[in-house]
Amino acid sequence: MASSDIKILILGKVWPEPNSSAAGSRMMQLIECFLGQGWNVTFASSASKSGHETDLKTLGIFEEFIKLNSSSFEDLVDSLQPDIVLFDRFMTEEQFGWRVAERCPDAVRILDTEDLHCLRKARYQSWKTGEEVDVRSIDVAKREIASILRSDLSLIISAYEMKLLKKVFKIDESLLLHLPFMLEALKEESVNNWLSFDNRDHFISIGNFLHEPNWNAVLYLKQELWPAIREQLPQTELHIYGAYPSQKVEQLHNPGEGFLVKGRAGNAKEVVGKARVLLAPIRFGAGLKGKLIEAMQCGTPSVTTTIGAEAMHGSLPWPGGIKDDPKEFAEAAVQLYQDEQKWMEAQQAGIPVINSLYDKTELGDKLIKSINELLSILEAHRKQNFLGAMLQHHTAASTKFMSKWIELKNDR
Repeated sequence: MASSDIKILILGKVWPEPNSSAAGSRMMQLIECFLGQGWNVTFASSASKSGHETDLKTLGIFEEFIKLNSSSFEDLVDSLQPDIVLFDRFMTEEQFGWRVAERCPDAVRILDTEDLHCLRKARYQSWKTGEEVDVRSIDVAKREIASILRSDLSLIISAYEMKLLKKVFKIDESLLLHLPFMLEALKEESVNNWLSFDNRDHFISIGNFLHEPNWNAVLYLKQELWPAIREQLPQTELHIYGAYPSQKVEQLHNPGEGFLVKGRAGNAKEVVGKARVLLAPIRFGAGLKGKLIEAMQCGTPSVTTTIGAEAMHGSLPWPGGIKDDPKEFAEAAVQLYQDEQKWMEAQQAGIPVINSLYDKTELGDKLIKSINELLSILEAHRKQNFLGAMLQHHTAASTKFMSKWIELKNDR
């Protein structure tokens, strides 16, 4: 099959907003990779548009609004007959996977997990209770792992999550593909455009406020970390950026404390690139942190936690500091802000991280190769995945009847 003949249907949980979240950036990276192959891309979602999403039509992508629990989705699949269907997060696979399996059984089904929701929830409970929580005890883990097993391939953004899936959940490696962010290399001309130490000031924190780990980090900054930092640097400010700030977020704004809630950034990289140090005190979460990637791309050193930096830099030095103790976190932030030599070393450390671990071409080729192999051996691949076939049979049947019951109820 020629590349130009391949049709891929992407079922999005939301419409991609790359300037609002790392998930939005991730989705656009995947889309650009598929377009680069000359594939015909259709993006469909049941979510409402916010006005901040990418205009996919300008990229030559077909857009479709779809309904939950509606057989009208089957009309779309019947008319499109996609060769590949990509589900954005496991909830989307739960909702539409059985319909895809029924109407186009020969289509390769790919799940983009974004991050492991069960790991994020387990860590949240662990932080809340102060006790270690087994990720297998989290209810959502059963749903998420079932979705991975039902899919022909799942894209896993974090090397840590790859190990977890293989060792703890015993997922066969043939069902998984480690695929971190796919980024352009940092070249000399872009590095030379970075603002210098003297031309930057203040600290920055950035992240979508709808994402609980981000909101928790802002509270941590407000209540504990920022007072300790500002005591030593009384003239500095902390600029808090993020999409979808609620009233409780805006109430944290306090110019007298140098704690400034700025809301949505018109251009995230622009504001990150003007700050001297980025702070990301993430106490629970999963996946890779887009804010820390942006910091490296902008030459902005960062201070984060072990969870924040997890699976982000391999064996390479971190471009800043990794501290879990609040006192050590504040000290590292102050030292990085004041010490120009240390700051410059941290800035340069981000370049090999981006260029060696997130190479767009290498990772894109890896993804396309995996998909093409699946297209050629799909039947044999599925025969090796008996658990997936069993779950597809039983789980899909129960979901199917529930969905049809809801549809009938809605039609009354």
